[in-house]
Amino acid sequence: MSLTHSRSVFTTAIAAFTFAWAAAAMAQQDLAQQALAPTPKVVIYPGDVIRDDMLADNSLAVREGPGPYVESRALIVGKVARLTLLPGHAIPFSGVSNRKLVSNGAEVKLVYSEGGLLIMTTGAALQDGSIGDIVKVRNSDSGVTVSGAVQPDGTVRVSGG
Repeated sequence: MSLTHSRSVFTTAIAAFTFAWAAAAMAQQDLAQQALAPTPKVVIYPGDVIRDDMLADNSLAVREGPGPYVESRALIVGKVARLTLLPGHAIPFSGVSNRKLVSNGAEVKLVYSEGGLLIMTTGAALQDGSIGDIVKVRNSDSGVTVSGAVQPDGTVRVSGG
């Protein structure tokens, strides 16, 4: 074996080692920079309101089933679990929903406001609704069915037609 051949083999080995080391360092850096995802600390059952103290930040969350998965606590705190959410498991967006402020059959306050005119009355909700949802409500006084947007305080704001 010639000296030139030995140097070539040595240079190739050093290059392969350097490449492997750089790839491992990059993979470790990717893991370190991987975003933490909120995962339940306790079992969260369907219908439970998700509180911040029920969540832990975890970079090794188990991801089962189709995504996408929640990547920020702010997106789910205050929402309601639609599925059983298990500790250490990533939370799919399909597993949470907005809280229903208006329930089918419940009495709600109807509010009409335009200019200086304010009219308030009650009605029976004809469907469930979350903030911003358009729901149908039967006016208790007239029996007329109207549609309006659910407000953060649970009232239904109707507009003139």
